[in-house]
Amino acid sequence: MRIFGTALDGVVVFVPRRFGDARGYFSETWSRRVLAGLGVDLDFVQDNQSLSRTVGTVRGLHFQRPPHAQAKLVRVGRGRILDVAVDIRVGSPTYGKWVGVELSAEDGRQLLIPAGFLHGFVTREPDTEVIYKCSDYYAPDCDGAVRFDDPGIGVDWGIAPGDAVLSDKDRAAPLLRDLDNPFRYAGPFAYSAGLEALA
Repeated sequence: MRIFGTALDGVVVFVPRRFGDARGYFSETWSRRVLAGLGVDLDFVQDNQSLSRTVGTVRGLHFQRPPHAQAKLVRVGRGRILDVAVDIRVGSPTYGKWVGVELSAEDGRQLLIPAGFLHGFVTREPDTEVIYKCSDYYAPDCDGAVRFDDPGIGVDWGIAPGDAVLSDKDRAAPLLRDLDNPFRYAGPFAYSAGLEALA
């Protein structure tokens, strides 16, 4: 497994190895031991899967508050997405900044989004399946969201805002400036030091 840095400290791309032959390929998509050896020691406790039928479906920007804040490891089982992380840790040098990484079933890349970051994605192919591991269980009372088109963040989703296919919850989400923000910057992530950038 290879690991690459992004423009946001802590948000990293994992590229699992694939072993192919005439039948297809085999890939180990997650190993706690391997990731711990890379300096990422997370205890994932829940797997989620979503299916989005329509191109331009936006899910996000989501988070869970402490004490059930979640790190996520996201991959695509079918189709293609732009996966987005936004740093909302108060005091962070990259507070309010975002990074987007294209993930697809074809390339097998995965994006790690630590707790303290918003997460969302937009589908770029029909019938896209997204699979992600979470470091804490879903807790409805800790569930939160920020508007996907918040002008203070300025994510370029690659679609016109009016073309986004949204849930009612995401459509009604507040702006980041209006969020009662529980996240604070606690310094850089050790595992991000010295990583090569994704090509």
